[in-house]
Amino acid sequence: MQENINLRDGKTVALLALAVACLSGWISPPMALAAGLVFALAIGNPLSRLTQKTSKILLQASVVGLGFGMNLGTLLAAGRTGIGFTVCSIAGTLLLGWLVGRWLRVEAQASTLVSCGTAICGGSAIAAVAGVIQADSRAISVALGTVFVLNAVALFVFPPIGHWLNLSQNQFGVWSAIAIHDTSSVVGAAAKYGDEALRVATTVKLVRALWIVPLALGLALFTGRKGAKIAWPWFILFFVGAACVRTWLPQGEPVYVRLAMLAKLGLTLTLFLIGAQISREALRTVGWRALVQGIILWIVISIAGLLAVWNLVG
Repeated sequence: MQENINLRDGKTVALLALAVACLSGWISPPMALAAGLVFALAIGNPLSRLTQKTSKILLQASVVGLGFGMNLGTLLAAGRTGIGFTVCSIAGTLLLGWLVGRWLRVEAQASTLVSCGTAICGGSAIAAVAGVIQADSRAISVALGTVFVLNAVALFVFPPIGHWLNLSQNQFGVWSAIAIHDTSSVVGAAAKYGDEALRVATTVKLVRALWIVPLALGLALFTGRKGAKIAWPWFILFFVGAACVRTWLPQGEPVYVRLAMLAKLGLTLTLFLIGAQISREALRTVGWRALVQGIILWIVISIAGLLAVWNLVG
């Protein structure tokens, strides 16, 4: 069912006005997410289906745009730095998630989705895995709500913690890519920390996101659903392509700079739209068991990632 934009409706006008304000450059990514949350919970989103669809497309387009601000050599170096952390942290998180889920007696589908969302890239991993294990709508809502709450907290607390611990740009980029769930919140937190942190975090997170495919394939084989449809993250290839264009055609530098700036503004708008999608009903469906599971996994992976970054990343 398609939604109509009614410019005579006060809620719709206010939502669109805030969206335009997010493109002004005066609103930071955390502020944009907070504005979306407050708007959705206090007033209600009159265009929930439209914002959900738009935020997904806009996030992917913004990530590709960020590629125009990155040199291919830097991208490859960041990818090599993060691949060891990626493999170890994904395997460890999935194992811990299974153990904690059983201990807390979290419903099996919800436990699997929360574990996969924490291990790889939040909502994208949940959406991919949900189709493979044929998760019901309640399990998906529980997992998405849990991951969303922790994403929102991370976006606000990670940059101050990084400064307090005196983490370098490189260290913070790797750490945020490991410990924050969704790509949008990773990029938002890293952008607030600095340009180098943004480059590292985006690359490491996208390398991590590629693991959606082998994870989904493994679950399909494990559950006997070999014909399950798996969503491939094609936008990551376009991100690499954008970095290649910037590296091999340096004469277009002024254009690349503008595209990267537009991508950052697009990311800010994306976070506002993501925040505007949450509702009181969605928060009520989370349940304390799944939330505790998510918090335990998040704390463990954050501390383990921080210790690894301190010792191995300059």
